[in-house]
Amino acid sequence: MPFHVYILKLKDGRYYAGHTDDLARRMDQHTHGLIGTTSRMRPLELLWTAEVETRAEALAFELRIKGWSRAKKEALMRGDWNEVQRLARSSGASTGSARTED
Repeated sequence: MPFHVYILKLKDGRYYAGHTDDLARRMDQHTHGLIGTTSRMRPLELLWTAEVETRAEALAFELRIKGWSRAKKEALMRGDWNEVQRLARSSGASTGSARTED
């Protein structure tokens, strides 16, 4: 079963990263205000997703993204891996944090 890592754009322009094993169900939960932070920040827009094989990989990727700058998240969403790498080098290669939004 694939797992999904995703980035949403909240109504105030911030990004929210998450992961799930059922993207359609999770988007329905976000859309109807059933999930914490996003319940207060609707409407929201799904901007980016990626599939990984395990829940552990999905969680690790989500946590890594949460520690990234806005510019690095935007480079990821554009698929600009050279810029993601450049920003990683310039920021000291942040590995993640507990932040949920940017």
